[in-house]
Amino acid sequence: MSVTDFTVEYINRKAVKGFIEKNHYSQSINGIQSYHHFGLYTDGDFGLPKMIGAMLYGIPSMPATSKKYNPINPSRCMELRRLCCIDDTPTNTESYFISKSLKWLKHNTDTEVVVSFADQHHNHAGVIYKATNFEYLGETARARVLMVDGKEYHSRSLNQTARPYGRELKRRYDEGDENIFFVSRKPKHIYVYYLDKRIKRKIKKLNDNN
Repeated sequence: MSVTDFTVEYINRKAVKGFIEKNHYSQSINGIQSYHHFGLYTDGDFGLPKMIGAMLYGIPSMPATSKKYNPINPSRCMELRRLCCIDDTPTNTESYFISKSLKWLKHNTDTEVVVSFADQHHNHAGVIYKATNFEYLGETARARVLMVDGKEYHSRSLNQTARPYGRELKRRYDEGDENIFFVSRKPKHIYVYYLDKRIKRKIKKLNDNN
């Protein structure tokens, strides 16, 4: 089977939620302000499409990220927040999936810069990003994540008290719930893709002058 036999569809958040919770190491999309969702499909039983991959783009997890990687137009910076495929797929499936989604973003949105982070704690080096022509920009600082009932959450989840799940997490943490705790993590690899090559030149010029 070839990756060209697969189809990529723009779908809603609900359609990717269950697949990501089952197949992504985070097992969660809670707390993610996602805007664009994609499904990867192959032919399933009785000719019905079968989802074999899911991806979502959203607001960067850290407020300063957009300004750092697109200082000219921060609102036009997206982060590839979740990506996963089933194991039984060709080796270049994920890079094919990413390239199709990037093409869609370029033609259907005003997004200029896409940033993504490869998590070394889960043995991710970013090979798929290199294969889709992302630029490598080094590593983040060491960080920590919030573990909740065995699932990973962003460390800022406790601060999101405007949302019901954030208030509940904070309540449990403040009460000393042993199933909510912080753990340290290795730095992540940083990868950036410029959908607009002109903005890349402008950002480089701006950075060179600072």
